[in-house]
Amino acid sequence: METLQVDEADGVVTVTFDRPHKKNAVNDVMWGELGEVAGSLVGSTDARCVVLTGAGGDFCSGADLSGETRSSEHQLAAMRRINAIVQGFHELPQPTIAKVDGVAAGIGMNLALGCDLVIASDRARFSEIFARRGLSLDGGGSWLLPRLVGLHRAKELALFADIIPAEEALRIGVVNRVVPVDDLDKVVGEWATRLAAGPPIALAMTKRMLNRSFEQSFEQALDDEARSQTVNFGTRDTGEAIAAFVQKRSPTFEGR
Repeated sequence: METLQVDEADGVVTVTFDRPHKKNAVNDVMWGELGEVAGSLVGSTDARCVVLTGAGGDFCSGADLSGETRSSEHQLAAMRRINAIVQGFHELPQPTIAKVDGVAAGIGMNLALGCDLVIASDRARFSEIFARRGLSLDGGGSWLLPRLVGLHRAKELALFADIIPAEEALRIGVVNRVVPVDDLDKVVGEWATRLAAGPPIALAMTKRMLNRSFEQSFEQALDDEARSQTVNFGTRDTGEAIAAFVQKRSPTFEGR
């Protein structure tokens, strides 16, 4: 691909933004390639975990506003197309990890927050930079931020558009872990390996239920849990997990 690197090893698919000369700003070509990748991952039985990251020491500086490769389509049509891609990544059945080094700004920050887990290096920095560009939030930020940090803190981040360091992002709940930059690959690799070894069907249903949890009543959540457990008990993976527990060994999950 022109703007992405996509690598797979042992069930872990790593998608790398690859425009380091632009701090991996997303242009129209990259959106198209992200859409292709998301579509290929939805039905994949080989991909067990997805890592989203950036090349050249930065995650993603946001949208490329230079206009070099911008589409001529109407802005609303373009945003709807982009939204479908953002939603596609957010709703992938596989667990997703954002591996953030350097800058994650604008829609780059929100692509990271849309992942299930965020691990940042100690030199990472985050910004909902939209207001500095005369823009309002996009990329799902208006939905993600209040759920992660609370409404008032979300407004502070969005209205001031300040750049916050990794430790502050950790303190307010934007990221799961902050690690020394030299340990970033190792820690993300360990988490991705653990997730890839997990039960794919059960993890996908857990992820979906948690993503929907703020829109449901307690009763509806219980109903979803009951349906999910019914599906799980009909899989080979749950039988394997029970057998492994009895036999005092680690289970091998196949996603069936």
